Amino acid sequence: MPEDPRLSVRVLTAADAPAYREVRLAGFRNDPLAFVTTAGEYGARPLSEIAARLDPTLEVVNFGAFQGGGLVGILTVLRETRPTLAHRALIVGVSVLPEARGRGAGAALVGAGVAQARAWTGVTSLHLSVTETQDAARRLYERHGFRVWGTEPDAVRHGETVYAQHHLWLDLKESRA
Repeated sequence: MPEDPRLSVRVLTAADAPAYREVRLAGFRNDPLAFVTTAGEYGARPLSEIAARLDPTLEVVNFGAFQGGGLVGILTVLRETRPTLAHRALIVGVSVLPEARGRGAGAALVGAGVAQARAWTGVTSLHLSVTETQDAARRLYERHGFRVWGTEPDAVRHGETVYAQHHLWLDLKESRA
């Protein structure tokens, strides 16, 4: 049976935990410089812990991109809960399987994350960080209107090498990505 080319994005739930775990682990293995968590750290987590974090809450929503019947990409958007930061949301944990890249999954996930942040009352800005080695990811975010507001040197260490992180934000009051 040929692969279904249709791409869909939806909110993930605990039932998606096995597929989510595999995509997340693939991200850590394929792009270790993109993440502060390692595949070993994440792989040691029990599936029950991963499942418990997938159901949406008022502050956290996990999205999955599906193509050909399978999960090919993930993104988490979370709202800050402290009163002085409640106007902000964050995008974290973005990963698309290498074989699914270039087919719109990343763009669809970012669009879903932006839409979720806009749906939260009072959220006026959306933030994320990208390791300096992740040029394609940075360009994806910039296409959605994110702008670099600063670069943190000496941010992430992998082995003996230290990498900077670019911090980006999207002004939800001005742009419509």
